Amino acid sequence: MELLLTRTLFNADYTRGRLELPSALGGPFATLEPTWRNLRAGASKVAGRTAIPEGRYRVIVTPSPRFGRPLPLLLDVPGFTAIRIHAGNSWRDTRGCILAGKSVPGDPSHIRHSRIAELYLTAIILQAIHRGDSVFLTIISQ
Repeated sequence: MELLLTRTLFNADYTRGRLELPSALGGPFATLEPTWRNLRAGASKVAGRTAIPEGRYRVIVTPSPRFGRPLPLLLDVPGFTAIRIHAGNSWRDTRGCILAGKSVPGDPSHIRHSRIAELYLTAIILQAIHRGDSVFLTIISQ
């Protein structure tokens, strides 16, 4: 299964995007990530406040020690560890990870219904894995 996150808005505090699922599965979801920094051009990573590099990442679901529940985990992210898709409503909740939910009209620094989005995304990723499919998330910038 292929998921696509397109980054659409770059701010000093956060990165906004759109997460698309295969058409039969619904979506899209609004996303929030930390600030995008061009690490390939020599920008410095700020722990917990830097969006991961664009690329294609395998996604699995494992128990999260921090959140105490199974969550999607991106594998083999260069220079990053423990990057998950989890619930949160503000760019301050990203902690280096990806938040998914619905847009808040007029406020791109927040999303809503992120817990519902987290549960849904975790469920469809687990279903794909149980079917024997690999799950990948591709991240691009617009």
